[in-house]
Amino acid sequence: MTGVVQPSLWLGFDVSRTNAVLRAAEPFKAELNHLVASFPVGGQRGPLMAEVPLDDFLSGLNVLLDWPEGEPVEWDEELLTLVNDVLDDADRAAEHLEQGPQDVAGLDEDAVPSALGSGWRADLTNFQRRDIARLLSMKHGANFSVPGAGKTRVGLAVYAAMKERGEARRLLVVSPKSAYESWVGESGECFHEAPTARIMGRSPDPHAEILIVNYERLDRSLTGLAGWLRAAPSMVILDEAHRMKLGAEGTYGSACMALGPLSRRRLILTGTPAPNGARDLENLLSFVWPGHGRRVVTQAVAGGDLAYASSVLKPLFTRTTKSELGLPPFQPVIRPVPMEGLHREIYDALVGRFTARAELSRDDFDSLGKAMLRLLMAATSPALLVEGSSRYEPLSFQVPPLDIPEGESLFALLQSLPQHEVPPKYREVEKIVSQNAAMGRKTLVWSTFVRSITTMERMLGPYQPAVVHGGTPDREEQLRRFRQDPDCHVLISNPATLGEGISLHRECHDAVYVDRDFMAGRFLQSLDRIHRLGLPPDTETRVTVLAASDTIDDIVTLRLAEKLEFMGSILDDPSVRQLGDLQEEQPMAAGMDDADVRALLAHLGAAKAA
Repeated sequence: MTGVVQPSLWLGFDVSRTNAVLRAAEPFKAELNHLVASFPVGGQRGPLMAEVPLDDFLSGLNVLLDWPEGEPVEWDEELLTLVNDVLDDADRAAEHLEQGPQDVAGLDEDAVPSALGSGWRADLTNFQRRDIARLLSMKHGANFSVPGAGKTRVGLAVYAAMKERGEARRLLVVSPKSAYESWVGESGECFHEAPTARIMGRSPDPHAEILIVNYERLDRSLTGLAGWLRAAPSMVILDEAHRMKLGAEGTYGSACMALGPLSRRRLILTGTPAPNGARDLENLLSFVWPGHGRRVVTQAVAGGDLAYASSVLKPLFTRTTKSELGLPPFQPVIRPVPMEGLHREIYDALVGRFTARAELSRDDFDSLGKAMLRLLMAATSPALLVEGSSRYEPLSFQVPPLDIPEGESLFALLQSLPQHEVPPKYREVEKIVSQNAAMGRKTLVWSTFVRSITTMERMLGPYQPAVVHGGTPDREEQLRRFRQDPDCHVLISNPATLGEGISLHRECHDAVYVDRDFMAGRFLQSLDRIHRLGLPPDTETRVTVLAASDTIDDIVTLRLAEKLEFMGSILDDPSVRQLGDLQEEQPMAAGMDDADVRALLAHLGAAKAA
């Protein structure tokens, strides 16, 4: 009886499904070493086993041609399916890149309604039909349309087409919690017979046709979600996909990369695909096209010509721009705010410019001034650096302010700063809110820091402010008050909490940024809370960015402009680039990358040299 031939090489997934495992038979130890050395990243896990990051494995499949010819190789079935899909997708993507989407045979826009089947009932705009047709011309896709363009409806339409073709019976949506309502509501409006949509609880609902889960739950729910996807032909949509921009190096990204290959179709939705540069875009497209997306972006951007890179990458995604939404234009302005008195003296000490009084506390200020977040706080009010009884405790200002005692050290004055001065940014916010309230206009006030939010809540008490931050227990009630209560003139929040998934454009047309950080994506997302589809054509939207003169605010402005210039160029969207080039208002009658760090260090170095 002839024995079973043992494979010389076995290929499969590791437990995390983010690495390919290569296991060789004993006689092929040297061949395995040679094979692994040919991949750019990867390494031995033993004399007969190695692991290679999945994206690197898929992009370097040609290395496998070096394995001895004729020797049996065994593949894990799911990995082999993924490899075949990747090769097919690469051919299709290459066709798009060479010819452009308009020249590739695909679905005509007029044929979209019939492609969605008789179960679809929702209206579609011209740009939505265009985006759907482009996405259906490829097996997987990316929709980088601006907020308000109806990306949720487009995503559901692509799923409807897959369902009509018999290629998908389930849809997994990964989204922020703030988008739950939109996905559940839209799934009910888009279909004559609403699919069973469920928000995931402890485990995936086996009866759900559309399962919605947030990014924070992915990592600890991988096993259950993998089983849910395998149980029927499935599609995966990542909403606000920039949340997994770290790719396999991040918790969210590695979980997404593990689930992606289990689906028949992958689609990402985000209006800010590259908030910090090309690396973000590489990781997003690596989810869509494992082994191909990263390579395409790297090659396109390598020459540094962003116009060329945009023309190369454009066939791989669809985007509806702000100008296509027909919104009334707006242009944020920067209002310089002079920093004077104790505030200036303390900030200067933090960055290494010491007065005689500050010299007495040099060691204290040296230890405080090292962190970027502390400098951002200090540009608003150095008093925020002094630890409160809780992370929510507001600053309490003395009215009228006390005189500055002679002979007191500057560090001691920092501890009692609210008794002597009110931060100039807060005074400016109060002035703007007061003027708007007098005209019957509501104001949205943004600040990065929770204690800054609670401080302004107290200062703006006469305007009955609504407040939303990460610790707010009654968020929906606060938003209801702002929208419906005529006496509530101001909403105070931070972009990390309210920068996505909420619409305020019907009630509010004025926004003020007390501070900004280095996260360009959050800035863009927060702007769109009050500038969205549905604005009347005569609406005047006013956005003011407060910037303390000669502080880290100047560096933030510079770096955000550079990031928005890159993103706007890649997306071929002038409106994004324009937002980076803010005009300084005429006087009236924070996610850091390496370049951010270099800019900050230059700021500190210039301060010490002065």
